Amino acid sequence: MPRDLQERIKKLIIDQRLPSGAVLPTEPELMERLGASRNSVREALKALQAMGIVEIRHGFGTYVGPMSVAPMIEGLTFRTVAGHYRGEDSLLQLLELREAVEAGLIARLAGSIPAADLAELDALVDRMDAEAAGPDGAVRAETDRAFHAALYRCMGNRLLSEVLEAFWDAFHRVRTDLVDIPQDPKVTCRQHREILDAVRSSDVVRAEQAIREHFGNIRTRLSAPASTALPHPSYDR
Repeated sequence: MPRDLQERIKKLIIDQRLPSGAVLPTEPELMERLGASRNSVREALKALQAMGIVEIRHGFGTYVGPMSVAPMIEGLTFRTVAGHYRGEDSLLQLLELREAVEAGLIARLAGSIPAADLAELDALVDRMDAEAAGPDGAVRAETDRAFHAALYRCMGNRLLSEVLEAFWDAFHRVRTDLVDIPQDPKVTCRQHREILDAVRSSDVVRAEQAIREHFGNIRTRLSAPASTALPHPSYDR
């Protein structure tokens, strides 16, 4: 019954073409419309809230939720982290998925990135160079993340952006043991500069090669045998 009620509430949202933030009927109204008890309606609404489909604001009512892919992202992240600490190659699997997405999209970007985005990408690669030359001698993960987000922004695909964020969360919420083969910041800077130069010059083949080289470097480091015990996973963002 609760699952059936969930489907009927979702159908109500679709049929009435309600946008995110729209007010849903009150609990008594849903009870009457659906012919269900208060507890059944509340249980269905709580389940839909966990999916991001509705938002329950206590004391105010129930609203159509953001309909984001956040629940899927959380599940993907946890699956990757849990699998990694069971000794599975879940991080490599996730890397292959991300590589397939980015390598498949890069050709569409060649020669089509707006000037403002190119300027931002230039600034991010310059920041990588500065970080590599700094006291830490390493490119910050946040800078790398910002580069890839800016690279695909012009596509205007919100789902793509959220999925790429899921990849990043999964990789950086688990502390993998990559200290045996430290990341060479000069290589990181060079690879990102190569990606940027290729898309700027509309060179599709070169752009795809640059993306695959970048991911190949990450794959090599992930596949390297660990010499120390894995630390306990951290779920802090």
